[in-house]
Amino acid sequence: MQNKTVVITGATSGIGEVAALALAHQGARIVLVARDGERGAATMAKLKGANAAADHKVHFADLSSLADMKRVVTEIADSEPRIDVLVNNAGAVFLSRKTSIDGLEMTFATNHLAYFVVTNLLLDRLKATAGARIVSTASDAHKSGQLDFGDLQSVQNYSAFRVYGTSKLCNILFTRELARRLEGTGVTANCLHPGFVGTRFGQNNANNVFLKLLTRTVMSFGLSPEDGAKTIIHLASSPDVETISGEYFYKCKIAAPNAAAQDDAAAKRLWDVSAKIAGVG
Repeated sequence: MQNKTVVITGATSGIGEVAALALAHQGARIVLVARDGERGAATMAKLKGANAAADHKVHFADLSSLADMKRVVTEIADSEPRIDVLVNNAGAVFLSRKTSIDGLEMTFATNHLAYFVVTNLLLDRLKATAGARIVSTASDAHKSGQLDFGDLQSVQNYSAFRVYGTSKLCNILFTRELARRLEGTGVTANCLHPGFVGTRFGQNNANNVFLKLLTRTVMSFGLSPEDGAKTIIHLASSPDVETISGEYFYKCKIAAPNAAAQDDAAAKRLWDVSAKIAGVG
């Protein structure tokens, strides 16, 4: 990873931060997209310690906002002549249905549409970089998801963990269709299940003390972020996967998602719907 540029979202805590630091230790220059200024600054300090020679950068944005996404990605595209790896990792779960500034359900906006918009707006930079890779964090939770194109914003039926599972199903379908569209470009796209990891996940539900305590207790039994980040690091850096694309990985090996996540017609339809909503792609 010496002198390679890695753009990563969701890297100020948990598996994203571990992956960013590990790749920096390998010689990479890290470009963060963060929401919180204090956590962004803290991660930047750690990156300097990992690889002081690299000119790491941090950009701030709310990845649930289409305008903010487009702004920050335009900034990155304008300032980065090459991008070797894009890691889509930012995500959240919401106990009750919330909508973004664009009127989109927050889980869909943050966990799926952000991947879609960030990736599409950086594609030119990725295609211009030999051997570029796109790595997206999905989850085995996709098995509890159900993609309903008639209620994509979960207006009629909202269950926090089902909607989260659906967003992870979207991540896998997005990766499949992206890989198909990238055939012949030299750019690869893969996604992964990091395992059940103990992180800050779920702590965005600040007003629900019970959920925060429950999540914190459950997460205490999870893998360490160091273990959870291994597959991200592998997909971003290993020569073993440099020609593999369109796959779902677990524990650094190709795994099989469920049948719904292998539906290529649904993957194409999701792409078309997402492009219409976002105005990109």
